[in-house]
Amino acid sequence: MTHESDDRLAARLAPTLALLAAVGETGHVTRAAELLGIPQPTASRRLAALADLVGAPLVLPAGRGIRLTRAGRTLAAASSRALTAVTAAAREVREEIDPGTGRIVLGFLHLLGRTLVPSLIGAFRERNPGVRFSLAQGSRQDMLRALRDGEIDLVFVAPMPLDDPDLVTRPIADQELVLSVPPAHRLAARRRVRAAELAGEELVTLEPGYGLRQITDDLCAAAGFEPRIAFEGQESETVRGLVAAGLGVAVLPRSEQPPAGGVTEITLSPALFRTIGMSWRAGDRLTPAARAFRDHALTALPPHTPGFRPPHP
Repeated sequence: MTHESDDRLAARLAPTLALLAAVGETGHVTRAAELLGIPQPTASRRLAALADLVGAPLVLPAGRGIRLTRAGRTLAAASSRALTAVTAAAREVREEIDPGTGRIVLGFLHLLGRTLVPSLIGAFRERNPGVRFSLAQGSRQDMLRALRDGEIDLVFVAPMPLDDPDLVTRPIADQELVLSVPPAHRLAARRRVRAAELAGEELVTLEPGYGLRQITDDLCAAAGFEPRIAFEGQESETVRGLVAAGLGVAVLPRSEQPPAGGVTEITLSPALFRTIGMSWRAGDRLTPAARAFRDHALTALPPHTPGFRPPHP
């Protein structure tokens, strides 16, 4: 097939991209038709015509639904990527016309939703009340994947992904990490503790893929011992609760308010901070609203944000 015929085929496929992506997502012609607001017979005819055009079946019956063939999966995946790009372009055009009513998709680590994210959004919205936010929370690994896939405009993560050439990352705040222990623990009366003193302790941590887990693993490695992991969780407050129950110790961000009962916080020696970074895709044109929030977050950490300080130069 020549490049010219490939171009012609792509042009004829384009009007059906949304249908193919919807079928790939739902695994059902009727649901795909409902999603797009078209009659089911119309959707079936378009799929049949598309298969004739390609020269290979795209779907096969599977129980009460359908499944995509290999050719169908290839086209459906490409359709989803193309629609993501077109949707982003349409959004950019609309917001260029009226940037004061744009929408920002912001991703961040769970614990940052307590003070840092609300502080930054609150200060920004005072000057941009018409801008809307869609918020996504998850592990560092999941947030960076969503950013690379174009599902998110900006993410706040730690540690910063400085070795990723596809992303641009800048520091926005530093957050102190401390050792959290039960009140009756042998170290609870100490004001400071060295990482090496944790050798042999049972640790409660987040699962692999979370930034705090990476920091904990690196801290133990630098101190020369292999961590003994007693429990792994997906949320910092769960980890804190397990510590309060006497099930281990944990390296966690210092509480933004006095620690809850059942947990004693001890400063690490030397003091340990993690830098919260903001990342966006390299080479991408951010929408006006996302660009304005990025610039705001880089320069306007609200004073006295509990638990955070401006990043160390």
